[in-house]
Amino acid sequence: MRLVYMGTPEFAVPPLSTLAEAGHEIVLVVSRPDRPKGRGLKLVPPPVKVRALELGLEVFQPEKIKLPESVGRIKDARPDAVVVAAYGQILPTTVLDIPALGCYNVHASLLPGYRGAAPINWCIINGETVTGVTIIRMDPGMDTGDMLLKADEPVLPADTAGSLTKRLSSLGAGLIVRALDNLSGLSHEEQDNDKATYAPMLKKETGRIDWTRPAVDIERLVRGLDPWPGAYSERGADRIKIWGAKALPDETSMMPGTVAGSGRDGITVAAGTGALLVTELQGPGGRRMSARDYLAGHKMKTGEGF
Repeated sequence: MRLVYMGTPEFAVPPLSTLAEAGHEIVLVVSRPDRPKGRGLKLVPPPVKVRALELGLEVFQPEKIKLPESVGRIKDARPDAVVVAAYGQILPTTVLDIPALGCYNVHASLLPGYRGAAPINWCIINGETVTGVTIIRMDPGMDTGDMLLKADEPVLPADTAGSLTKRLSSLGAGLIVRALDNLSGLSHEEQDNDKATYAPMLKKETGRIDWTRPAVDIERLVRGLDPWPGAYSERGADRIKIWGAKALPDETSMMPGTVAGSGRDGITVAAGTGALLVTELQGPGGRRMSARDYLAGHKMKTGEGF
């Protein structure tokens, strides 16, 4: 099948690779523009662009997909179908109407739950035990199209957004190939909008820890925001990112956010319910390190507050 593929982050790489391996003719890969990163603000290409170039595919990186020149570039590619996986912009009807066989999205949730930009992160933050991937035929709404295929995936107790993304990406890669190979034989199931939930876009501020919350909720926040944007709290004037944490049932008489103890296993911080054992963290301008290594260079006394 002649395809235009649209995707940007690491999640979208395995579906691209699998479609190419399956023999589909990918005539154009559309991805978001390179962005400055790091202290030097060097332009860094998105993962999908890197993989597309490795495969020898043509790459197009418009700032806005709805502009006439962007729509024209896709139309000129004459695709039979368009496949989208975490592209990062909502497609206008001018794009949706181009391919004769339609546009299909690889969405990382069991729709209609967790429509939106960050389904993997929010399913961990909200404590879901099962998620999955849904293939939909796209319409003008945000993840509202008819469902073609679904597959479940457990959310493991130690999952971060990064580890779960890898499994769901692989799952989605297989599903989209199955869908395209059997388009005429698949039934289209309309979504129940009354059961829809949403997974809004993440911001850096999403990671600010509210220590009055139960420790189990804070642990989920830490896992759900790893690798980006990261959960954080302040220690004096410093912003400390917390990358590893475990909820403890221990109740303390200390105010939430107060250090209840520290040692080889980590730093115990009182929460609204229970306590949080911080096992990995990162100071400003530093690297991720174990709590033990952090304590070797930073004194942290019982009673000190975040």
